[in-house]
Amino acid sequence: MPKEMLPVVDKPLIQYAVEEAKASGIEEFIFVTGRGKHAIEDHFDISYELDHTLAERGKQDILDEMKAWMPTPGQIAYTRQMLPLGLGHAVWCARDFVGDEPFAVLLADDLVMSKAPCLGQLIDVYEKTGGNVVAVMDVPREHTNRYGILDLESDDGKLASVKGLVEKPAPEKAPSTLSIIGRYVLLPSVFAELDRHDTGAGGEIQLTDAMARQIGKAPFHGLRFEGHRFDCGDKVGFLEANIAFALERDDLGDAVRDVLARYQVSN
Repeated sequence: MPKEMLPVVDKPLIQYAVEEAKASGIEEFIFVTGRGKHAIEDHFDISYELDHTLAERGKQDILDEMKAWMPTPGQIAYTRQMLPLGLGHAVWCARDFVGDEPFAVLLADDLVMSKAPCLGQLIDVYEKTGGNVVAVMDVPREHTNRYGILDLESDDGKLASVKGLVEKPAPEKAPSTLSIIGRYVLLPSVFAELDRHDTGAGGEIQLTDAMARQIGKAPFHGLRFEGHRFDCGDKVGFLEANIAFALERDDLGDAVRDVLARYQVSN
């Protein structure tokens, strides 16, 4: 099963990403998929058998809920990344769909719980500053080799102006501990950099490297977003996300608190 289809409570990660994008004003959705990821395409399609069964059993509330988040025909496109050559290559695969417009990138395994959509916060900054805008958060210095790290020109505690980027630097070489997470608003000129197919860390085509080469040509900012990010590519992060999102649910919160209380006593 694609990791993007892992459920947090009762919705797959990819659906949270689409709902966040939709709430941020995004109207066209491009999925970069790969071998064995047909489940993503099927999820965002009509299931006549399921619709019929729900209608027959009088479960109109569930049927209405499903239709509410389903994108309309023509809003979705799919393209395949035939070789696993990195995030930069995945973004490059969508170039003909994006065209010559600013665009957003969301990585579904970075799940953000926030009052205002994380991507929407980035778009608000972009409308004021222009250029490229990425979501960032401070990480422990010993973890800098897991992320793209910002080299800062200035920082007011919320919005940082960027003078350089380094992909997965060793802790002793990291210019800061401010790391990029999976939300980006990018200019289409990044595709010209990705066209070079230069490889970086891990022998992959790194989006961070392509963005770094644009610094000085356009404004570049990192936003400390409001909200909590869950790394659902990590087992503990995925479990934490399920607990946190369940606790926020009116229909599940009290029951989950009871379960957690029992484990606190027993352990």
